[in-house]
Amino acid sequence: MGQQIKSRLDQSFKLTLDLVMHIDETCMSLDLPGLPSNQISGQLWCIIGTRESYITAIELGRWNGFSCSLTTPGVKKSVLTALETTHQQMINIDFSDLNAIQAKLAFDFLEHEVQHHGQLIRFVYGNRLTFPDSWHKRYTV
Repeated sequence: MGQQIKSRLDQSFKLTLDLVMHIDETCMSLDLPGLPSNQISGQLWCIIGTRESYITAIELGRWNGFSCSLTTPGVKKSVLTALETTHQQMINIDFSDLNAIQAKLAFDFLEHEVQHHGQLIRFVYGNRLTFPDSWHKRYTV
């Protein structure tokens, strides 16, 4: 079960990276016009912070609070570096022998990343942006 969760996290992480690589840096400051929302950069800040926080939690076997090291969420290079770093950190976790608490944390982690994909889909549509091919294949957008 742990390896399946890890595989799905890997898939989701790659999709997030693909989208950020695909959009122009000027798009990072876009929100949902006419609706209460944060910016795309705010979504990415939350994704990075959640990755950092859940990786720590899975390693410790308990929730240790939320924190995010990303101080420049509107700078594409910074976001890409943080996405790649957290992806490598997740890959380095041994998912083969998770206890019940770690498994729950891993499921919550995956759920959070995918939930942000849904939000980012709305941002792309709402701002008339385009999707990378990987998103067309995964989500039929």
